[in-house]
Amino acid sequence: MNIRVLAPGLLTTVQDGGRPGHAASGVGRAGAMDPVALRIANLLVGNAEDAAALEITLRGPRLRFDDDALVAITGAEIDAVCGEQPLPAWRPVLVRAGSDIAFGGMPRGARACLAIAGGITLPLVLGSRSTDVNAGIGPFPRPLAANDALPCAPAPRNLCGGLWRVLDAPGRKTRRPKIAATSWSVDPENWFDYASERPIRAIAGTHFEMLDVDSRRRLFGADFRIGIDSNRVGCRLEGPALALRTKLELISTGVANGTVQLPPAGTPIVLAAEGPTTGGYPRVAHVIAVDHGHLAQRRPGDVVRFAQTDLEDAQMRYIERERALARLAMYVRERLRHS
Repeated sequence: MNIRVLAPGLLTTVQDGGRPGHAASGVGRAGAMDPVALRIANLLVGNAEDAAALEITLRGPRLRFDDDALVAITGAEIDAVCGEQPLPAWRPVLVRAGSDIAFGGMPRGARACLAIAGGITLPLVLGSRSTDVNAGIGPFPRPLAANDALPCAPAPRNLCGGLWRVLDAPGRKTRRPKIAATSWSVDPENWFDYASERPIRAIAGTHFEMLDVDSRRRLFGADFRIGIDSNRVGCRLEGPALALRTKLELISTGVANGTVQLPPAGTPIVLAAEGPTTGGYPRVAHVIAVDHGHLAQRRPGDVVRFAQTDLEDAQMRYIERERALARLAMYVRERLRHS
């Protein structure tokens, strides 16, 4: 089975759970910017949670499915139609062979995820199918372009049997539908939060105490905005400049997704999925793991306000999220078998 790209959208890439374990060689993790959206989309089509899917940024592509496919859309709200039928999100949807899905803009949020049952079966590169756009790494080492073809495993017919019966019905008197969706869905309000007023939680970094008093207050209190030059490497923030008490001469050291660096201009950069593995700027904070996806859903111009927390709280919230995802996985697997 192939998915053919008729139009690529603004920035559509193949992403999975990323390629950890190569930082010592200077290779970053990459992977989905909103990892929870990826995991839930894959759950909804019966895939492993870290299977390769499509990450769509701000405006989506137009895709043609050569064969029947079971798909799910999660993450940002996105306009999507198959023929004249709207494609519902946060639930399994069966798409008839030969159908086109046209994705439009995003009324809320910045990144959506499209998972296909069976996964995208491109070859692995360093253990991952993710595209690292900045480094040019991956089986598709660039964003999708028109006329690209993505190989996928055949859609499994042991899931969502009721949907298959809808599409396979003879339909002699009426047009056969291009899509069929389950009556049940996952509530996005429990997992998707783009709201600018929601603070992004962060831990004070190694060099936080080297900020002057006013800058420490601004970091955890002032409003910043997402810069238009933000990308998968980092989220560049605009707003009040931060300053150090004294000049620091630093050697490069390890950094990670969520590290908040302070360049000489004084405006913070939050490293993202394709961020470097080392950096020499002061590390003034670190966004906690459960908020990576929330930050990834902010659009250029959106407000970002940091709320200070500690390592114990970050770990507790991570454990709570993983437990909630495990409960969701059990629920979804049961529904898939009986839909």
